[in-house]
Amino acid sequence: MAEAVSRPWLTIVGIGEDGAAGLSAASRAALDRAELVMGSARHLSLLSALSCPTIIWPVPFADGIARLLAHRGQRVVMLASGDPFWFGAGTSVTRLIDPAEWVAHPALSTFALAAARLGWPVEETACLGLHAAPLERLRPHLGRGRRMLALLRDGDAVAALANYLTGQGFGPSVLHVMEALGGPRERVRRVSADAMGLTDIAHPVAVGIDCAGPGPSLPSTSGLADDWFATDGQITKRPVRALTLSALAPRAGELLWDIGAGSGSIGIEWLLAHPANRAIAIEADPGRAARARANAVALGVDRLDIFTGVVPDVLPQTAPDAVFIGGGLSDALLETLRERLPAGTRLVANAVTLESEAVLALWHGQMGGSLLRIELADSAPLGNRHGWRARYPVVQWSVTL
Repeated sequence: MAEAVSRPWLTIVGIGEDGAAGLSAASRAALDRAELVMGSARHLSLLSALSCPTIIWPVPFADGIARLLAHRGQRVVMLASGDPFWFGAGTSVTRLIDPAEWVAHPALSTFALAAARLGWPVEETACLGLHAAPLERLRPHLGRGRRMLALLRDGDAVAALANYLTGQGFGPSVLHVMEALGGPRERVRRVSADAMGLTDIAHPVAVGIDCAGPGPSLPSTSGLADDWFATDGQITKRPVRALTLSALAPRAGELLWDIGAGSGSIGIEWLLAHPANRAIAIEADPGRAARARANAVALGVDRLDIFTGVVPDVLPQTAPDAVFIGGGLSDALLETLRERLPAGTRLVANAVTLESEAVLALWHGQMGGSLLRIELADSAPLGNRHGWRARYPVVQWSVTL
């Protein structure tokens, strides 16, 4: 980061579809003093009376950040939609400069305007920015009676949303399609997802989703049914996964290393536990790594990071809060982890083979922690009756370094 200047040179102004009419006094004053205004072509067109030079923000958005920072020290106004810090452009810039260098004047967010049009309580409504994100991020929120507000790129994205909901079994959901909220072009229309016929949807667009239909909803507890995951059989099965997540004890904002990720189920459920959680899946088999990535996207947690390679040769640089070893267990790996990981890291390892059990027993004797033997059995036909068919037992070691 370059050396900070001594005063705020950048003002981030939130602007709505009503243009200059909706600006606060502070935003107007910033524009009057500005030596340069930078924003999208649409935003600049809403402010026809500007007297200073302007720059149209390029596409993709990231290309404009260096151009903005090149004017450091001038009085610059950056235009952003509504509230710049609610799925807005604000943090993309402010994370690169000192807090003393900028000030922001937000306008009403699109979420606030949409909730006001629909009469929905914002605190009870999932709000998602899907301009450049996969629609699958809706998946954890889908359920009969649930409500969501989604910001979308354009009319094609609304059509794709309708198709996605229908494909997930939520075709009867009512879509409240809201265009150019707060401005003279505002329009609100309603249509069911499975009867989507709107072809003239204008940008900017937000959609309120009143979810309905028989589609399955993701449970809010750990231990998803195995059929939520595509797998070649390499997966921590549901009961053991629930016990493993309990031992890992995910907390908001923490990072997990999922070593020997297989289908990615542990890392995915770690991410589902809280939207601020992060996870890195480490998998030696490229096919399984790709499958884990696809599972993560399908379940709405595309932020799962994938490392492909053999441990301990391939390990992330960022220190984790917790580590799960579901594959690749060895003395060499445990020794590497003991040397590299900071005190307080939670480590959980599962073993099925006698050889892996012996490794865990040895390390439990050296480092302590908890050693748990998990024995499960399923009912199965036995002649014309039923009996218990035992699964392979799993030995689980958990320890805080």
